[in-house]
Amino acid sequence: MSSLPRSEHPTPQHRRDRWTCLNGHWEFAYDDAEIGLEESWSDGRPLPLTINVPFPYQAPASGIGDPSVHEVVWYAKTLTYDESWRGQDLLLHFGAVDYACAVYVNGQYVGGNRGGHVPFAFDIAPYLHDGDNRIILRVEDRQDPTQPRGKQVASGIPHGIDYTCTTGIWQTVWLEPVPQVRIETFRFTPVLEEEGVEIRVILHGPANGWEIEAEVFDGIDSVAKVRRYSSAATGRLFLRIPDLKTWSAESPHLYGVKLRLLQRGEVLDEVTSYLGMRSVEVRDGKFLLNGKETYMKMALDQGYWPEGLLAAPSDEALRADVLLAKSMGFNGVRKHQKIEDPRFLYWCDVLGLMVWGEMANARAWSPEAEDAFLQEWSRAVQRDYNAPCIVAWVPLNESWGVPLINKGHAGQYAFVERAVRTTRLFDFYRPVIDNDGWDHTDVTDICTIHDYTSSGAEVRERYAETAQGGALPERTWWDGGLTFVEGSGYHGQPVMLTEVGGFLIKPFWLPKEQWDVLYATYGSVDDTDELLAKIEDLMGAIASLPFVSGFCYTQLTDVEQEINGLVTYDRKPKVPIERIREINDSLRRQPSVVPQEL
Repeated sequence: MSSLPRSEHPTPQHRRDRWTCLNGHWEFAYDDAEIGLEESWSDGRPLPLTINVPFPYQAPASGIGDPSVHEVVWYAKTLTYDESWRGQDLLLHFGAVDYACAVYVNGQYVGGNRGGHVPFAFDIAPYLHDGDNRIILRVEDRQDPTQPRGKQVASGIPHGIDYTCTTGIWQTVWLEPVPQVRIETFRFTPVLEEEGVEIRVILHGPANGWEIEAEVFDGIDSVAKVRRYSSAATGRLFLRIPDLKTWSAESPHLYGVKLRLLQRGEVLDEVTSYLGMRSVEVRDGKFLLNGKETYMKMALDQGYWPEGLLAAPSDEALRADVLLAKSMGFNGVRKHQKIEDPRFLYWCDVLGLMVWGEMANARAWSPEAEDAFLQEWSRAVQRDYNAPCIVAWVPLNESWGVPLINKGHAGQYAFVERAVRTTRLFDFYRPVIDNDGWDHTDVTDICTIHDYTSSGAEVRERYAETAQGGALPERTWWDGGLTFVEGSGYHGQPVMLTEVGGFLIKPFWLPKEQWDVLYATYGSVDDTDELLAKIEDLMGAIASLPFVSGFCYTQLTDVEQEINGLVTYDRKPKVPIERIREINDSLRRQPSVVPQEL
C-alpha cells in the first residue's frame, strides 16, 4: 500500500495502466506581498514550508492548518527524469486547483488555468531534461465575490452558511506518459430503446487513418466489440449489448469498457473505463429513470471534512459518505455548491446513489464573472458526462450571483438562460434546473422549491390549493423569492422540494447571538427525540403532496458552524441511522397531480 495520501487512481472512467501519483510532500510558500513573480520564484528555488498535497494549507491534513487568508501561494516539487518517458508526451495532471494558477517547469512557463473545481493537464515533456527537474505552481485565490466559490467565505472569517476557504491544490496531482497520438476524450450515451450505447471518441494527434476499437465487458466476459476505421480526429461507434442490464440506485449494474487506438493491428493506446446503461427524462410532470417514475429522496451533501475541507481525507471517506446516505434510505444526493471529486462519483456509480451535479456559484454578478462561470461550468459538465449516477444538472442556486433576476435585471435573466443553454450544449439528455430553489425561468426542466417550513401542518396548509390541482404559490417560503420570475411561469414540469428540514439541535457551545443566521433560517430542537419527531412529521407531510416528485433534506452532515446535519462534521450519527431509514422507507408516492399551468 502506498504511503502517499489519496494514492488511488484519480479518474476511474479514464484510466491508463501507467501513471505516477505526485501527492505527498511539496515545498510551499505564502506570497502575501506578491513579490514572487518579480523575484522569479518560478526559477525553482527552494520554498520554506512543506505541504501535504492534495490538502489545502487551511486544512489540518496539509500539515499546515492555517485558516487565515493568503491570496497568493506557491508550490514546488523536484521530479527525477525517468528514461521510460523518452519519446512520449508526459501529461502533468491537476484534479483541481482553487482558483487561478500558472505552471512552470525548470523556470519555463508551461500554461495556466482558471477555475477551482475542474481538472487540467499540460504536456511537460518538452521542458524536461535528464536528472532532476523542478515543477513550480503559482496560485491566486482572491477574496472576490464574483469568483465561483460555492460555500467558501469571501470575507475571511467563516460565518452563517459560509465556511473556511480551500486555496490551491485540493485534488490529486499525477503524471501520465502517453503516446503522441492517443485517445483524448470520449462520451458514452446510452440508447436504451436500441439496447446499446453510442461512443464518440476524440483523438489527439494528426488524423492519419487510425482504427478505433471499443469492447464492452459484463464482469470478465466480453459481450460486445466493434472496430471502426477513422480518417478524422473523431470517431463514432455504436455497440448493441445483449441481455442489457440497466443502472439504477437499487441495482447499479456497470459494464467495463476498453477503448483502443490501433494502426495496422498494433495497439497504440488503450484506456479503461466503465459505463452504466440508464435513461433520464422529465415528462408529464414526472421524473423518469429508465422510463419509470422515480421519487427522489435526496440529502443535501456539501462534501466538506474537518481534516481536509473540500479535499476528502481518503478514498474510504468518499465511499463511507455514499454508504451513509444509502444506509439512511436516501436514493440520491444533491452535491451542494461543489463539483465533487471524481472518486465520489465513482463510488456513487458502483454502490448506487443518484447525484444532482451543482456548480459552485459566485455571490455577485458582472459580465466577466458570467464568462468565468460558464467556462468552468461547461468543463465540469464535460468532465462528468459519462457518470451514470448524475441524473440532473444545477448551474445556479437561490439566485446566488444573480440577486436582481426577480427585479427585472435583463442581464442576470439572460445569464440564467445562457447557463441552461450552455449545459444543454454539452449534455442534451439530462434535465437542467436553472436556478434551484426559487426565481425560475421558463427554461427550467424541473420546478424546485426551497422550503424550511418546520411543521407538517404548515406544509399541508401552504400547498393545500396546489395539492387539489391549483397553481403553485407565487412566492416561496422565503418571501423574497418568486417561484417563477415575472414573464415566466410553470408549464407542467416535475415539482420537487429541494431544500427542506434543516433542523438543528441547540448547541451548548455556541451562544444564540452568534448564530442568528442559522436561527433565522432553520428550526431548532432540544434533543434527538424531538429531532426525529420533527423529521417524521415534516417528511410525512411532504410525501403526502401529490404534485411533488421528490425532496432533498438539509443536510447529510454538519459543516463547521452550520450544524443541521443528520450526523456531525466528523460523521457521528445524531440519531439512529436505522430510524432515518425507516422514515424514508415509509414515504410512498401518492397518485400524481400536476399543478395548474400559468
